[in-house]
Amino acid sequence: MAAHQSSEWRTVCEKFRLAQDLSEVESRKDPENNPFRSKYKARDLLKEIHCSLKKIQIEEEGEADSESRQMVDEGAGNECEKSCSGDSPAGLGAARLAVLQYCLGVNHIETEELSAGEQHLMNCLKLIDKCTTTRENVSLFIQARNQLGILWAGRDEIEKAQGFLEIAESMYLLYMREDGQPPLDLQDFFVLEGEELSQQEKTRRFEMAYTHTLYYLAQVYKNLEQYERAGQYCHSTLQRQLEYKQFVPLEWAINAATLSQYYITKTRYMEARHCLAAASVIATLAGEIPSEAAAKESGFLCGVHSCDAECEKREELLQKRSEIARCWIKYCLNLMQDAKKLLEDNIGELDLDRQEELKRARRNVEEEKEKGRKSAILFGSSDTFDSICSLEEKVSSMLPLDFEEARSIFLVGQSYVAQAKEYFAMDGHVTDHIEILQDHSALFKVLAFFEQDLERRCKMHKRRVDMLEPVCKDLNAQYYLLICRQLQFELAETYYEMMDLKLAVADKQDQPDVHTIKKFNNLCSSSMKYYQMFLDSIRSPEGKFPEKLEDDLLRPALVAKFRVARLQSKLISSNLATQLENLTHSLESYNFVVQYCEENPEAKNAVETELELSSEMVSLLPLKINRIRSKIASCN
Repeated sequence: MAAHQSSEWRTVCEKFRLAQDLSEVESRKDPENNPFRSKYKARDLLKEIHCSLKKIQIEEEGEADSESRQMVDEGAGNECEKSCSGDSPAGLGAARLAVLQYCLGVNHIETEELSAGEQHLMNCLKLIDKCTTTRENVSLFIQARNQLGILWAGRDEIEKAQGFLEIAESMYLLYMREDGQPPLDLQDFFVLEGEELSQQEKTRRFEMAYTHTLYYLAQVYKNLEQYERAGQYCHSTLQRQLEYKQFVPLEWAINAATLSQYYITKTRYMEARHCLAAASVIATLAGEIPSEAAAKESGFLCGVHSCDAECEKREELLQKRSEIARCWIKYCLNLMQDAKKLLEDNIGELDLDRQEELKRARRNVEEEKEKGRKSAILFGSSDTFDSICSLEEKVSSMLPLDFEEARSIFLVGQSYVAQAKEYFAMDGHVTDHIEILQDHSALFKVLAFFEQDLERRCKMHKRRVDMLEPVCKDLNAQYYLLICRQLQFELAETYYEMMDLKLAVADKQDQPDVHTIKKFNNLCSSSMKYYQMFLDSIRSPEGKFPEKLEDDLLRPALVAKFRVARLQSKLISSNLATQLENLTHSLESYNFVVQYCEENPEAKNAVETELELSSEMVSLLPLKINRIRSKIASCN
């Protein structure tokens, strides 16, 4: 390797180092009107190195080494008649040229010259594919295929991307099984003797390349709608990033929190909780969130630009942690809602027999099940493991089966509601803020399911009204029509549930008092008001109700009409004329549901139960109306 100490070789190594510095460091300072200035300079240096390599390798290997000379002279590397070993002089010469082709390929891709970039990367593969895979070229083999995978994925050629990336994955696994020693890094091909990377750094870079392979495969499988595999690869990527300390805390935390939402859809709550606990802990590595005043003061002491930077940093920390908090809210909400689905009977009430059955079953199997699954999914290093476990212990991953269990999950969710609203305030984040309020309302709704005391259940629904009603009144329907409709319908439903609860309480009394009747009627009226607001929002600007409802409005609109009809018939009054008026309005609303379904038969499947009951009431109510009319007539 005497030539490696020559002045020519020193120049080559210095040019390669400078090219890397231009691409990775100086390019960040390039002006907006010439964004690739440093990249182009790096490209020129790489081309110069390519020319120098020919001269150096010819002198070093001599006329006798015809195989190596042929590979050098061909440059791009046409097919060799015979393969050579990756650690042979010919193999090393090919790998060195391949590194240059790889760097040129990445350079062209980064300057948005994708076809040229692809050609250089394919030249890189041609050079090393004719050699056996050894520790001298395995890292290059994987990184070139990673880049081609990204390139084809960017062109929406997902299957092609998958092919390159899966070969990279299999090559890593094969190499680790058969050799496992730290391979040469790309940089090692252009350093002076004695200046090679340490074994530890070689390992770190090689493992980073494979981590990227897994990350890109996760994206590929997601695009192919292979969500189970995508989730597995995403999880493995996050594990490896922590293991090799190759992560940016906030970015890693958001990715882990996002993965938790996938696990929630699969009802894998232990895995979801672990991802969220890890996300919360790792996010703290980005630093504590200073107060707004402290951020401004710290920046002010360092100058105007620093002040802006400090405030931006505070905003980013606050935003990311609020986003993680929202993922925690979804975890708590879905855990409780899935438990409700298991426990409710055919009328939506708690099935006590089913509750006991599930409690017995859980005692027998859940503990062993958790031990077995947990060993495979753990995140964290010795620095963070205890913190992650400690946070996990604050909330269960098992479906709550009674009020106390549900309440403990509810309280965790509610604490994250407060945290999420720190960034997503109504002022500046209207949509996000309201979505958080809706989730908070949903937490109260599902908690009420577990509560057996009817009065306390009613109070929980009242909390929902208190948080949603002011927003609904203040929101401009012209700009937030969809959100207004959601809030109107939810408020109508909430008042409707409160009315049903008050009715159940009244049924237990011999004779409801005046106060109870007034309260009951107010609940009916409030529910009708919001249902009617929802229905009015569907009308045209001229006030006409559509002859045919859009698919997304079909069931909500017909359910609203049905419930208005029921509410009108439930209003309590001692005045016969008022009773007659209420029942007449009720019949009109029931008739609307029946007639709409007769004119639009496809709507019947959307409201089977409501249609059946409406048809019955259309038959029965006229009899009741006639009796009241007879009473009024006899009184007169």
